[in-house]
Amino acid sequence: MARDLPFVDAHVHLWDLDRISYPWLTPPFADDGPNGSVEPIARTYLLDDYLADAGGWDVRGIVHVDAGAAPDAALAETEWLQAMADVRGMPNAIIAFAALDDPSADVLLAAHAANPAVRGIRHIVNWHPDPQRSYTPRDVTQDEAWARGFARLGTYGLSFDLQAYPGQFEGLARLIARHPEVQVIVNHTGMAVPGEWETWRAGMRALAALPNVATKISGMGFTHRPWTRAQIRPYVLEAIDIFGADRAMAASDFPTDKLFGSFAAHLDAYAEITAGFSEDERRALFAGNANRLYRLGLDL
Repeated sequence: MARDLPFVDAHVHLWDLDRISYPWLTPPFADDGPNGSVEPIARTYLLDDYLADAGGWDVRGIVHVDAGAAPDAALAETEWLQAMADVRGMPNAIIAFAALDDPSADVLLAAHAANPAVRGIRHIVNWHPDPQRSYTPRDVTQDEAWARGFARLGTYGLSFDLQAYPGQFEGLARLIARHPEVQVIVNHTGMAVPGEWETWRAGMRALAALPNVATKISGMGFTHRPWTRAQIRPYVLEAIDIFGADRAMAASDFPTDKLFGSFAAHLDAYAEITAGFSEDERRALFAGNANRLYRLGLDL
């Protein structure tokens, strides 16, 4: 069982709502956004809360991914997490927020990179023709300003966590191909929209053709709500087939994925779906790849 293997969680969020503002976790809540209502998770969630949810798994490390703080609090979030890492040893890596299309992004990138646990940046860029699915009013990834910001990541040795929709992938692949020095990690199994299998598969193949791109197996509830193991199985197996077992990694996306099921429901599903893989492949999927790609330096 995967629970008997080391686990490096490649996608975790922590937040202290009394310390930092998170607009998306602030009332009023509505059901018409891409996540549905987030009211059930709109409460402080700290490292010990995560470790309690992950009980039963041998968690060796976690990667904290930008949790949607107010943009002007992005550096404060990083500094809070770095202080936590200094005392607790977790998070082992921080993926911070910066709006890559901001003309002053370079200043924030440099400030983030000065924190030793920072490994990369995430700027959510999900755009879809269906406005109920979109996180942004337009596709900023087509803007020259955004491309210039992306190009600056390598200057600071930063990776990029890519949260976008499959319809954006082929265009993004052309930009990423120009920057082989930037490690890119696709979030949430590529966020495949129901009924758009071929678009998803073509987009994932375009990204996987680039050796500096990997993917996370997580977040199925964002687009398949509610989800079942039978429903997500082809996406999980196809994603691993496209990228290879050395460029895919399991992740909880907790507590956000708590909106769609328990920690055990998600991770046990990924474990069961990948039960036919070799032990070495499973060790890579559940720990080794995240350790390597996020440069954690853990002894697994």
